[in-house]
Amino acid sequence: MFDKQQRKLKRSAKLISVLSKYGFKDLIARMGKKPEESSVNEIVSKGTVYERIRLVLEELGPTFVKLGQTFSNREDLLPPELIQELQKLQDRVEVVEMNVEEILENEFNISVKEHFSEIISKPLATASIAQVYKATLISGEEVILKIKKPDVLSVIEDDLLLIKDLVKLISTYSEIASKLNLKQAIATFEKSLLEEVSLVNERNNIKQFSLNFKNNKETYVPIVYDEFSNNNVLCMEFIDGIKVTDKTELLRHNIDPVKISEVGLRLFVSQILDYGFFHADPHAGNILVKKDGRVVFIDFGAVGKIQPNDKEVLESLIVAFVAKNSNKIVRSLKKMAVSYEIPDDRKFENDVDEVLNFVHSTSLKDINPHIIINKMKDVLKDNQLYMPDYFYLLFKGIGLIEGVGRTINPDLDIVKSLHPYTKKILTKKISPKKLLKNGMDKVINFTDNVDEIPKELRSVLQKLDDNKFTISSEIKNIEKTNNLIKSSIVNLILAMILGANIIATAIVFVSESGPRIGEMSLVAVLGFVFSIFLVIVLLLRITRK
Repeated sequence: MFDKQQRKLKRSAKLISVLSKYGFKDLIARMGKKPEESSVNEIVSKGTVYERIRLVLEELGPTFVKLGQTFSNREDLLPPELIQELQKLQDRVEVVEMNVEEILENEFNISVKEHFSEIISKPLATASIAQVYKATLISGEEVILKIKKPDVLSVIEDDLLLIKDLVKLISTYSEIASKLNLKQAIATFEKSLLEEVSLVNERNNIKQFSLNFKNNKETYVPIVYDEFSNNNVLCMEFIDGIKVTDKTELLRHNIDPVKISEVGLRLFVSQILDYGFFHADPHAGNILVKKDGRVVFIDFGAVGKIQPNDKEVLESLIVAFVAKNSNKIVRSLKKMAVSYEIPDDRKFENDVDEVLNFVHSTSLKDINPHIIINKMKDVLKDNQLYMPDYFYLLFKGIGLIEGVGRTINPDLDIVKSLHPYTKKILTKKISPKKLLKNGMDKVINFTDNVDEIPKELRSVLQKLDDNKFTISSEIKNIEKTNNLIKSSIVNLILAMILGANIIATAIVFVSESGPRIGEMSLVAVLGFVFSIFLVIVLLLRITRK
């Protein structure tokens, strides 16, 4: 506990020093510190406040750089000038000396020479959280060893505490910041960063991808060696592949770059719509192509996860987008939003219409997804919709994967790649299995609602039953009202019969019993005809004067 407090004090001193250096002495004063406590002279700079914020983040190190990078696509929270500066942030990563053999022996209680024939001491790659080394197992397989840097978790935890303190301070003294959902955004950042630090989490992500795409012949997922993997070390298959944007090398191995661009985009869309589990950082460095043409995604530290209910809403959103249905897009966005305070619903729908008109009036070949994404972000910001974190990861991922694809195929059409999925989504929505599930869900919800009638209402019903409940009122046009109630009850009964008939028809349709007309069940056909009859009757009753 004392050690943790000492670390926090040390990082706090560093924070105060850097803030003072870049001219944020007012902020230091509000933290309850005196500017003169800083030992570093303030830099006299003509740079804007946003430029100085970027410089502060860069100097404070990896956690703060990642914070800036994460918020560089949150136009809904930050001003555009700051977004532009944050997009310039680059990791300045220093190589840390590591004794790989000693680490392996300590982590797994093994003799390295009994399991590895070679370990190259120079890192293959270096990141803020871990370093990657190439090695060869005794059995001959080439592997990579991703090893977490020493004390990286404690540094990140200390930095997260400081970041939370800063957000609290800024929200207290800034009226604009207090209205933003910064606390939730930081909580999301903390969760994703701690997941990225956990190599067990990355191992599980790789296995989930492998399970999802086990029958897909267009992609390959690296093998994980569990016996040499834990929370500090990840051992996985080395992929001897071609960088996806290396068009010359692809052609040299008789691999069609155009096909690879289409496959890569198709795989990413499949990750989102088929599984709701997608690679959150699909830039060119994280995508390789094997010599046989299969596309390989690497570095699974950061992934996006979409809950089943949200995935259904996302599917509806995509269908509405392709169909140019702005009203349904608005409804879908509201369902997906964490919260919203739309000042003017009509303006919101008009803003969505403008985006749709832009997309559908532009040649598919010339559509730039970055422009569409930015326009949609502006719409969300202007209409005060706060979306879940996966939504912004989707925006980022689509922009990255499309940029990678266009590098090797300038004619790549991202909208075209969505069309097969719209057909698939619509087919799924009207399938007997889906209709049966929806029907059963409605029955269960109805039953649950009946069971949850408040005690107060039950008390009212009891009083009515005991003739102890009286109402004093004057009702005009009583006869007309009675007829309306009777008509409504009949319509309700017909609707319930229609719903029950649809469920029964769906059940019979998927069964193989009973008389049949060709491949169709005779009972199911009759049930379908009866459903149409009931729909017509209901429509006539509702629309007649």
